[in-house]
Amino acid sequence: MLDPIYIRHLQQNAWFSQLTEPFQQFVIEHGKKLVIKKNAAVFHAQDQFDGVYGVLEGSISLGYIDVNGNEAIAEPIMWFGEISLIDNQPRSHDAIALKKSVVLQIPGEPLKEFLLKNPYYWYYFALLTSQKLRYVFLEQIAIQTQTISQRLAQRLLFILEGYGNRAAINDLNIQISQDQLANMLTVSRQTVNQELNHFEKQGVIQLGFKKIQVIDLNKLKLLSTKGTLID
Repeated sequence: MLDPIYIRHLQQNAWFSQLTEPFQQFVIEHGKKLVIKKNAAVFHAQDQFDGVYGVLEGSISLGYIDVNGNEAIAEPIMWFGEISLIDNQPRSHDAIALKKSVVLQIPGEPLKEFLLKNPYYWYYFALLTSQKLRYVFLEQIAIQTQTISQRLAQRLLFILEGYGNRAAINDLNIQISQDQLANMLTVSRQTVNQELNHFEKQGVIQLGFKKIQVIDLNKLKLLSTKGTLID
């Protein structure tokens, strides 16, 4: 049985919170808490499927480059490893701890048996994969159709939402550097700096050292759709 603190973490996760009670109980009862040392592997490319994983603490490099040309990283609480469950193929990439991390493993064999007896629950893994695809498509559309102000505001919202992994936005502080944001948006640091300063002057955010505090969430949402606060 998981520690109560980790159960509370799970309940704040958007995917887990959508599961029916029997599925939630299955995850809590069968889930194994694993402590992964820095630079140690959760799994390697070509390993056979051994379960689906969620990050409870720390960060896990998923060993591939995402749509923005950045290293794909799973942080609390993000799920990974479900693709091999769906296509029954070996792992396509490594999953390596960037620092000491705690992950939850939903073991493969009990999970497969559970899904065999309850095929309806495959629906939730369709939700998990479609959630990830949705953010890829949204970013591609943004690159082609949106201003840098809209894209920056949208990206800040994505981060606050944990890319769809958080059931609600409870923390308005973002730990990120301007260089990291520039890489995510594939623009120069100078461009990001100018836009962030403009957001700050409008009372949307407050800038700190490698930190952005969102002051007005509604304004940020408006910027993400219109790119301006002026009607």
